[in-house]
Amino acid sequence: MYKHVTVLLEEAIDGLNMKPDGIYVDCTLGGGGHSSLILSKLTTGHLYCFDQDDYAIQRASERLNNVGSNFTIIKSNFANIKSELAKLGVERVDGVLYDLGVSSFQFDIPERGFSYHNEAELDMRMDQQQAISALHIINDYDKQDLMRIFSKYGEITYSKRLAEAIINYRTEKQIETTTEFVDIILNAAPGAVRRKGHPAKQVFQAIRIAVNNELEVFENSLKDAMDILNVDGRVVVISFHSLEDRIAKKTFKKACEADVPRGLPLRADEIKVDYQLITRKPILPTDEEVDENIRSHSAKMRVIERIRI
Repeated sequence: MYKHVTVLLEEAIDGLNMKPDGIYVDCTLGGGGHSSLILSKLTTGHLYCFDQDDYAIQRASERLNNVGSNFTIIKSNFANIKSELAKLGVERVDGVLYDLGVSSFQFDIPERGFSYHNEAELDMRMDQQQAISALHIINDYDKQDLMRIFSKYGEITYSKRLAEAIINYRTEKQIETTTEFVDIILNAAPGAVRRKGHPAKQVFQAIRIAVNNELEVFENSLKDAMDILNVDGRVVVISFHSLEDRIAKKTFKKACEADVPRGLPLRADEIKVDYQLITRKPILPTDEEVDENIRSHSAKMRVIERIRI
């Protein structure tokens, strides 16, 4: 049995500013930590949960059934938030939550291939039915594509050297396991990079993001989530690396700015915006939470509210 530790649990629920009769969406069901607390605060309201992972859905279903019955789990990527909710007759919601961290049990189940600490086949798929896996990317992508992935998604400074090391290795044999891949990374990483921490961490992050198309999916979904909010509805985003946080920050900031043509004579009270920031700066986990769950140390939470339609 694998345990999932929920990050910024109380802070996220507070951020949603929940109503007992509201409609809420947890875009990242995972282990069901946030969902179970949301559900416990609903009376006549309803919770919709998105996840692609069969194991997560099974585990979370058991947990949520012990809390209440007014929930629906949607087995789909949260990129489809608008269309999947529309199928169920839901056009507007009162709150949406994104917890963008990989579930603890996905890291802890070795065969999923998310962790560089355990030997497993290269996989890293959130949706295990999809065709593209880490195995495919690492063995089939050309040098330029590998360099782009490492630079863009892992902010890796030695992306060319790493891509060349991968291509040289796979001329002899296919790269099949996480441990094989880690050895290649360690041999390619400059000493200065190795001294800062395990270099595989950023590389595995980059490959995982590419496998699941995480950043593009998140950005598009976030815009859709904001679009379907009721007045006073909120979106809460918990991110775990700068690339995700940058998307949330930029998207929220733009939504709170008025689109006024330059030179148009308007008073401040005449400028209307549809959203307001609830968090000017991101909310971070407490020292106590980090001590209890080291995976929470990089978490940042941002919240936006719709104020008019």
